[in-house]
Amino acid sequence: MLPSRVPAPARRRPSPAVLGTAGACLVAVAAALLGATAAGRGTGELRIPGAGTATLLRTVLFAALAVHLGALATTALSRTLPGRPESAPRGWAAAASVAGALAAAGQIVRLARVSDLGLVETYGTREGGLLLLTANGFALAACCAVSRRPALAAAPLALVVGAEALRAHPEAYSPALGTALTVVHLTAASLWCGGLLHVLRTMRLWRRTGPRAARALLGRYARLAGWLYAALAVTGTCSALRRLPPDVVLTSAYGRTLLAKLVLVAVVSALALGARRRLASDADPTAAHRRARRELVALAAVVLVSAVLTVVPDPHWLSTR
Repeated sequence: MLPSRVPAPARRRPSPAVLGTAGACLVAVAAALLGATAAGRGTGELRIPGAGTATLLRTVLFAALAVHLGALATTALSRTLPGRPESAPRGWAAAASVAGALAAAGQIVRLARVSDLGLVETYGTREGGLLLLTANGFALAACCAVSRRPALAAAPLALVVGAEALRAHPEAYSPALGTALTVVHLTAASLWCGGLLHVLRTMRLWRRTGPRAARALLGRYARLAGWLYAALAVTGTCSALRRLPPDVVLTSAYGRTLLAKLVLVAVVSALALGARRRLASDADPTAAHRRARRELVALAAVVLVSAVLTVVPDPHWLSTR
């Protein structure tokens, strides 16, 4: 008697969440590679060599900074919560800083290629030296993250913020003011985005063992986010008025990208306000958690557009032609 055929095991299909995440990542990569070129179409501005690669690397750098700073901020917020569970989500800080260091190193390689310089010669340039400082800052932050005192990573991350602010303002007109505005703006944005990411991860872990602590953590973050939003609004407005001439708002890549960022920030603001209202009116943090997740997705888009903004040309020369 012949043995019956054993049915082949069914293949596991990726879940909709995994497929959605993969699709979102592909869209983000495409937007990063094409964003600067699309924004500058028809403006008559000079083409930036390797603009897509630079945008993609800068997106990774900004995201890495946000993830690590957000982890530090969330740890500080949750440390004194009464009745909080002892569990904590798996740490992403070290991996994020390693990614940031690699992104900075990638920008050094790109700069060497477009400038036709060797790596040693590239380090001697202003931008190359600052990118090297950024890479080293991230590397030190990664070492701190796996040490017994991970809070020490705040110092090298502050070095990263300072180097990035200096790199973003090589212009001759008031670079000190632009650098100071960028330090505050980049720090506040990183704490807002990264803080929300880690708060949501912690809330998901605590939703059964400590729902009250989860709600209290989101409430503390919401109060911090209010101050961060005010800092972002003030510094962003000052930077826009300082750097963007009114007559090229619609005819420069910088102006178009800035308008796209403002639209996204408006969406984020509406989502954040809805999440805070839901938190105040409902003892169950589940609904507020869902709204905050949408806010996080919109914030990720803001980070991407901000990376494009750092790559497109300075619009001042277009205004004075």
